[in-house]
Amino acid sequence: MTPDVTETELAVLELLWAAGEPATIRAISDRMYPRGGAAHYATVQKLLERLEDKKFVRRDDSAMAHRFTPAVAREELIGRRLRAVADKLCGGSMTPLLTNLVESRALTKRELSELRELIDRLDGKSADAMPRKPRRKS
Repeated sequence: MTPDVTETELAVLELLWAAGEPATIRAISDRMYPRGGAAHYATVQKLLERLEDKKFVRRDDSAMAHRFTPAVAREELIGRRLRAVADKLCGGSMTPLLTNLVESRALTKRELSELRELIDRLDGKSADAMPRKPRRKS
């Protein structure tokens, strides 16, 4: 079973994703706790260690100040979490989960368009994956 991230660990990942480049403990700490001190720095250091142990971040220790980068994309983490929710609440089926997400609030025209494009793209993939019946010679 793949480990999940806590809300605080997720906040660290959000900062790393937003930065778009490797970040030091100090840079992350300063963003998370602008008026923080040594205790906040130590908290961020521990969070990064836990994320590294869980394989969610990578550490570059080639310089004096270690730099951290996300080892997982935001989309991958979203997928993991949604699959876990589907497994836990919907017996593994994504249909009830997706139905509830879509029906929980009105979608914008853009969201509806993106959803239609996704369905069309997925429908095309499934049609390509289906075995074709051999043609009979007349």
